[in-house]
Amino acid sequence: MDQKPSNCGLPSLEADSQRTLYPYVTGTSVVALKYKDGILMAADMGGSYGSTLRYKSVERIKPIGKHSLLGASGELSDFQEILRYLDELILYDNMWDDGNSLGPKEVHSYLTRVMYNRRNKFNPLWNSLVLGGVKNGQRYLGTVSMIGVNFEDNHVATGFGNHLARPILREEWHENLSFEDGVRLLEKCMRVLLYRDRSAVNKFQVAKITEEGVTISQPYSLKTSWGFSAFKNPTLGAEGSW
Repeated sequence: MDQKPSNCGLPSLEADSQRTLYPYVTGTSVVALKYKDGILMAADMGGSYGSTLRYKSVERIKPIGKHSLLGASGELSDFQEILRYLDELILYDNMWDDGNSLGPKEVHSYLTRVMYNRRNKFNPLWNSLVLGGVKNGQRYLGTVSMIGVNFEDNHVATGFGNHLARPILREEWHENLSFEDGVRLLEKCMRVLLYRDRSAVNKFQVAKITEEGVTISQPYSLKTSWGFSAFKNPTLGAEGSW
């Protein structure tokens, strides 16, 4: 009778744990800011499969509980997993039925622990998150990266937006920004990102959250111009360089 060779007590290959080595379908920048009545957040609806813009109707901004709004760039399936975690968190909180509900600061703190915990297991959730909200008249806006690095600010951005949109926001944001001016500022940021980020698409949503609740706009596009000389001949003046 044949016997299977012994593996000398080592675990079988079938039992090996697997890790995500790189993301598959990803979304690009999320940009958010405080305005006088609450929080505004914008993200386009592109989903890239590698370098191919495969999906054009991906929603990356979601309401969380009564007081919070979450936007995500990075791996879309990991974002869905985070939403599942948050659904369980909000459900558990509601089951207490004590008249209280989790605010944006608590949800952001929870997300920082989740992301850092997964990072320590060398199995990160491949996302950068933006969490904003309003509770008891207090506006809150924060971000957390895939390795748990987090901070609060008056305006935040992920992905390319951290490099291209934040300088615009630092220049033009102010404390008493109206809703209309806030939307125009976000649109300016999204237009720059559309011009410069190959993963961006001209179809995006703007969401706002105030004490009254969350409103997420229908997808719309921006008016653009591609007639700039730098777009027509980007190598002009670079002859002889690397």
